[in-house]
Formats: sequence, structure tokens, C-alpha cells
Amino acid sequence: MPETINNQNATQPQRSRAVFSNEDFELIRVAINYYLQEIKESPEGLKYSNLYHRLRRIE
Repeated sequence: MPETINNQNATQPQRSRAVFSNEDFELIRVAINYYLQEIKESPEGLKYSNLYHRLRRIE
């Protein structure tokens, strides 16, 4: 019986750890904002603008 309980625990997914910290998001926002100023007239400018605004919601 104890072996069954151990096997069930082993097959459950582990809780994922955060990849980025809040400070990382701020750095990414600054970098994207800088790049956005360089490409704002290009077709990809809208994609980066949307990404920038989505990142601003994370805090």
C-alpha cells in the first residue's frame, strides 16, 4: 500500500517556478519600449506595441 501512495506522488506534476522576477519584467519593458521607438513605423511595430502594453499589466 505505501508503494502505491509514493507512486501517485511521483506522477503528479511539480509546481512550476517563476522564470522572471518583477525586476526582469521592468527591464524587458524598457528594452521593448526602446526598440519600439526604432521600429514604430514598421508592420511589426503594432505587435511590439501590444506586447509592451501586455507587459505593463504585469506587476
